[in-house]
Amino acid sequence: MVKKEIKIQNIVASASLEHDIPLIKLAEALPNTEYNPEQFPGLVMRIKEPKTSALIFSSGKIVCTGAKSMSKVKQAVAAIIKHIEKIKIKIKIVPKINVQNMVASGDIGMDLNLNSLAMDLENTEYEPEQFPGLVYKLPGTRATFLLFSNGKIVCTGTRSESKLREAVDLLVKTLSKVNKK
Repeated sequence: MVKKEIKIQNIVASASLEHDIPLIKLAEALPNTEYNPEQFPGLVMRIKEPKTSALIFSSGKIVCTGAKSMSKVKQAVAAIIKHIEKIKIKIKIVPKINVQNMVASGDIGMDLNLNSLAMDLENTEYEPEQFPGLVYKLPGTRATFLLFSNGKIVCTGTRSESKLREAVDLLVKTLSKVNKK
């Protein structure tokens, strides 16, 4: 049995607060923000706990990044709402959080011959002169993997922890078959 270790490094999630947000007022009231509407329409808010960043748009749409678990995403959204309430805006809903992307890294516990994988697998990109990893889009999933010869991996594109684990399991099955050739 192959040992697999995988750890979520970043979750990108979006939500709507269903309330217009006066971004200039928010930027003036809070020290942990950056707002430059000439360059980008969203306000950037940095949250200390959990350590995340958020883009907040005047429409009330938010994008949160940097959390390493769904509970941290929920804490970050709650912190954003708390900050917005400091400028006397009451968010009356519990926003529905939509995961847009998860990035995870880990080790699948097997050495990989990236040259032969680039030949044997479809949907790969491998240019060792430019980058030491092989990019592999796993068929039938949203997952894209970076594979390294020492068995280390990075996975991006999944939207839930269960889909992430399924993709890693399928990757290991696929690589085990190809490695036996």
